[in-house]
Amino acid sequence: MAGSITAIADTICGYPLFFLLIGGGLFLFFYTGMVPLRYFRHALAELRRKQQAAGRDEISSVQALASVVAATVGMGNIAGVAIAIVMGGPGAIFWMWVSAIVGMSTKYYEGVLTTRYRSTGSDGRPVGGTMHIIDKALGPRWHWMAVTFAVAGLFGTLCIMNANQLTEALTATFTTPEGLASSRAITSVAALSGLSHVAVFRLMCGITIAAIVAAVVLGGIRRIASVATWLVPGMVAIYFLMVLYIIVTHITEVPAAIGSIFTEAFNFRAGIGALAGIALIGARRAALVNDAGVGTATIMHGSSAGKEPVREGLIAMLGPSIDSGLVCTLTALALLLCGDFSGEGVKGLEIATRAFGEAIPMGQYLLMAVVLCFAMSSMFSYSFYGTRCAAYLVGERRARHYTVIFILTLVVFAVIPLGVAVSLCDLFYALMAFPTMITLILLRRHVRTATRTHFGK
Repeated sequence: MAGSITAIADTICGYPLFFLLIGGGLFLFFYTGMVPLRYFRHALAELRRKQQAAGRDEISSVQALASVVAATVGMGNIAGVAIAIVMGGPGAIFWMWVSAIVGMSTKYYEGVLTTRYRSTGSDGRPVGGTMHIIDKALGPRWHWMAVTFAVAGLFGTLCIMNANQLTEALTATFTTPEGLASSRAITSVAALSGLSHVAVFRLMCGITIAAIVAAVVLGGIRRIASVATWLVPGMVAIYFLMVLYIIVTHITEVPAAIGSIFTEAFNFRAGIGALAGIALIGARRAALVNDAGVGTATIMHGSSAGKEPVREGLIAMLGPSIDSGLVCTLTALALLLCGDFSGEGVKGLEIATRAFGEAIPMGQYLLMAVVLCFAMSSMFSYSFYGTRCAAYLVGERRARHYTVIFILTLVVFAVIPLGVAVSLCDLFYALMAFPTMITLILLRRHVRTATRTHFGK
């Protein structure tokens, strides 16, 4: 049974999902006239523009963007880039940039449609998401697809990988067998529970993670957005300074590193098949990083106080430029300058940790602090996504129970092996993307009309 679930998840989450997100995104990119390239300056101007006043329990459009970026900027921006370089070489980074531009187009559609077709909750707050777009724009005939998205969202947004891999990274970075054995607290709990010292440490990490997440998410969308608005710029700035240090100390190697990204992106020496493989690896990595087309952004931007669909879409499309563009580029430069890709079976995060540790004094610990912030911020936003899906299915009052369940699962996922749970989560994640992309394509004319009307003024 477990093998069958894993096989199904690997099949659906492989090239079918890739071609849906990238192929569909390319179609939308050209259909509306390459909005990310033509109106990127306008999108940046929206950040400086005075935001729509947010009422009680509402967030601004910029806070929605920060919360979306908080969810997408995670370990994938570090470990995922390392994996892309290992599998496809430096040229994969170029195709990550291409995919980021495509993702910006998809996020633009999500922002426009979720603002135009959102609903009002029982407490008067704006609520949005793919399920509300489907119900209001496509009608009862497509209600089954809205329910599919919401059910998939309940499980797809559980932070199995975040909790497990964060705990794994903390265990590998901050513990040694001698250190665990010398800790009285860990030794006492291990003796009482019969668990190993490592398992006890992972359990303590899980409890700590769950407590921090609970302190934020139980405060509702306003607290999540406030923390994200403060945390996201700060952690990106710290990460930028770390990479800047690496660039300065390896300045003579920078031209060659940047050049390799472009030369290897169009490397015809190995044949057309190899070139296509490099492009697929880079684009697929970026698609998994920025969540464009999955529908999570529709939930967050649908809850903002912004009233103008095109303005919300312009702000929403900046997300992939930050996570798949800026943060992934910073990681790529650092790894190309001082990363060691010669080892066999080396995981992405291990490559990054070694690279930063050798290039910066105490760099591995600074990187782990950044990874910790990245992973925690993802959990904050994903709890809100799951709660909104639960509210759509069972109502606002019962949806509160989902938040408690979400918090408790963080402890469980921190301790148990991943196994089939990850495959199930990946499968549900794909089941969110299919209804979202189908909806965006079916409603594409509405977005093109709104775009022409807005910029024609």
